[in-house]
Amino acid sequence: MKNPLIEQTVVLIKPDGVKRALVGEIVSRFEKIGLKIVGMKMVWVDEEMVRKHYPTERRQWVTKIGEKTLEAYKNYGTDPKEHLGTMEPYEIGVLICKWLVDYLTSGPVVAMVLEGPHAITAVRKMAGYTYPDTAVPGTIRGDFSIDSPDLANMIKRSGMNLVHASGNTEEAKFEIALWFRKKEIHNYKRADEGIMFGF
Repeated sequence: MKNPLIEQTVVLIKPDGVKRALVGEIVSRFEKIGLKIVGMKMVWVDEEMVRKHYPTERRQWVTKIGEKTLEAYKNYGTDPKEHLGTMEPYEIGVLICKWLVDYLTSGPVVAMVLEGPHAITAVRKMAGYTYPDTAVPGTIRGDFSIDSPDLANMIKRSGMNLVHASGNTEEAKFEIALWFRKKEIHNYKRADEGIMFGF
């Protein structure tokens, strides 16, 4: 019987992480805590693929992106309307999604499926807060970037935050099916699973 605490999640090392030669460092961090790579490939995605990954039809999700952006503007004490031309969260979210397309199609992406106990929350915790300038030291974003939403929005681009990590179980299932075929996901045992988890 499969352990219900063992999860699979998607991690994308985005073009800035690949171009900055941080792939090995990022992968190593996940492996060191006991997560197992069960799928991995490098791809240069097109606009259609990115729009499937970040679908603007998910109105609630897009609105949340806009709300998060407005919150960041408030924290920085800057005027979102001046940079973005609107105060409407959904419209801002749609604009950010367009910039995300530009960002993810700007170079190769390393896509992974990681597996392990509480993999989804473990990966999110290790990735750090979405905006690198407020991500804490010790996280991937906190250690390797200081990009901020006000800087990104001012020059009309996506924030450069190195990695994507599935947000919850539903997202993980959707993203695994989107990025990987079944035959690209492998089942094996790590040599240290018994020591780390008693399996």
